[in-house]
Parts: sequence; structure tokens; C-alpha cells
Amino acid sequence: MMASDAFQQMKQQMAEGQGFIAALDQSGGSTPKALALYGVTEDMYDGDAAMFDEIHQMRTRIITAPDFTKQKVLGAILFERTMRGEVAGKPTAQALWEDRGIVPFLKIDKGLEAEADGVQMMKPIRGLEDTLKEAAAFGIFGTKERSVIQEANAKGIAAVVAQQFEVGRTVLSCGLVPILEPEVNIKSATKAKAEEILKAEIAKHLDTLEDGQDVMLKLTIPTVDGLYDSLADHPRVVRVVALSGGYSTDEACARLARQPKMIASFSRALTEGLSKQMPDTDFNAALGANIDQIYKASV
Repeated sequence: MMASDAFQQMKQQMAEGQGFIAALDQSGGSTPKALALYGVTEDMYDGDAAMFDEIHQMRTRIITAPDFTKQKVLGAILFERTMRGEVAGKPTAQALWEDRGIVPFLKIDKGLEAEADGVQMMKPIRGLEDTLKEAAAFGIFGTKERSVIQEANAKGIAAVVAQQFEVGRTVLSCGLVPILEPEVNIKSATKAKAEEILKAEIAKHLDTLEDGQDVMLKLTIPTVDGLYDSLADHPRVVRVVALSGGYSTDEACARLARQPKMIASFSRALTEGLSKQMPDTDFNAALGANIDQIYKASV
């Protein structure tokens, strides 16, 4: 279990630091696509073990790159296998915090249910408390869980937010800080209306949290600039972070720059243009440029 002073240092960094959160949490379903964009096609590895080895090598290369430090990257979200793996001879979370000054998070959701009432709820997370205890032992600070809102359906959005906070309370009970991620699909015809409903539902649940039950929010960049500022100011909210949601890096960064109280938590945008075949000098330069662009949009 993490020492309380380290936990408080991490919490202060997440609340006040200048920078963004790197999302390195592609899971089994999204890993082949992430690898393909990295220049590793499915005919270049055989089976899941080899696939996960390839993605771990990619993440290790990112984590150990010169610009991947707390100067611009405040935190990083990991997949379970990455948490259990090692970087530079240390458990990944330990390497992130001790060597790079970056706060480690763990993705805990297990995918999405079929759409109902205009939303996709999270599938049941079996063995959640055991996973949270393991995460705490590894030095993980917080977690992330994702569900998706497809349309402005008040019943569906209320259910998504209730589920997010229910899981969040379990995370809090295990001494970790949850990132609640009710994503609104950027292609939704009723995106702006869905975001209004979502904001009201989140505010209602935040008011039920007690002192010390602090959460983070990961939200789609809103159609109305500054929409989530009041959530960022809520005493129970450590930070509001933005997902890129399928926007190009340039568009995501341009939209984010107009949100004074949101910072980035991008995945695909961070790794855009990187490939396994690049020599380290080119790889580090390209990653450094991506980090710089996302950092500037976040601050």
C-alpha cells in the first residue's frame, strides 16, 4: 500500500499540476487497432500473448522517452496487463512515479453493454474489489471507468451517471481516486442537449459525496465552451479531464484550448504518427511534438 504522503503528493499534482493525463489503456478489443496505427499489423504477431507483448513494448518506449515526464504529463492510465508488467526493471506504476514523476491510474471497466435508452452502460466488473486491492499494492493512485451516451435520453443518462458513481464509491472505499468517464459520442445529433442533462446529473451526485470522497471526471469536450466549469469548481472534484473522442489531434486541441478548466486525457492523439519502425531519435521527436501540442492545449 502506498504511503499517505506519496498519495497526497499525487493528489496535489492531479489537482494543481500543469499538464495532461496520457491514456495508455487500450484493452484486448482496441489493441490490434492501436498496434496497426503503430505499424504492427496482425500478421506480425501470433496470438494474444504476442499481441500484448508488442503493445507493452510500445508503451515502454513511450514511458521511457525523454519528454514523457511530469513537466508536461501529470498522470498515465494503464491497462491491467501493463500494471502487472515492468518498465526499466520496475513494476510499471512504480517506474512511472519514481522515475518519471507521473501519477499512475488503472482502467477498470470491462467494456460496454448493448445500447438501451440511448446509452451504453458498463458491463459488470467482476472481482472489482480484489483488483482494487492489487492496484493499491502496486502503488496505483486512481482508476478510470468508461460508459457511453449516444443521445439526449434523460432516463439513460441518469442510469449511466448512477452506475458511474456506484462504481466510484467502491473505488473510494479501497483508498483510490476514481475517474468517472460518461463519454458523450461526438457524432450524436443531440450532443449539446445530452451534455446539459449529463452536467445536471453529475452535479446532483457530487452533492451526495462526503468530505474526503473526491473524484475526477473525464468528459467529452463540450459543444458549449466552459459548460463544465462549475463541475471543476465543485469541492469534491479533483480535476476535470477531456477525452479526444475521435476528434483529430488538431481539432481536439483547438476545442480543449477553449475550456479553461479542463485538461487533456488523450490516447490516440498522444501516439499519432508514431511507428515501431522509427529510429529512437525520430520516435522521441514525434512523441515530444505530440506531448507539446496536447500540453499547450491543456494549459
